[in-house]
Amino acid sequence: MPQRADRIAAVLTARFAPMLLRLADESARHAGHAGAAPEGETHYAVLLVSAEFRGRNRLARQRAVHDALAAEFATGLHALALTLRTPEEYECMQSSATGTQTPA
Repeated sequence: MPQRADRIAAVLTARFAPMLLRLADESARHAGHAGAAPEGETHYAVLLVSAEFRGRNRLARQRAVHDALAAEFATGLHALALTLRTPEEYECMQSSATGTQTPA
């Protein structure tokens, strides 16, 4: 059976056709916390950039991701740290981080 990270990536790719998807298992940082399992694969950080988020507020985006991953939550996924952006928001975020501006 594929690891949880592979399944999460497959589901998010199929559902959101991301321009960018970064997934990090942060389970070790939560050892001993509620929902943490000794074998890990319970806590993930996700950066997902998709045109599917256009016109959706933060809560609607998060709900869409949680709904897409319902089967993973039912089998031990405990928490996601989500950064969900449209391509335009991500570009602006990158420009701000580097101190550059894109031409108008």
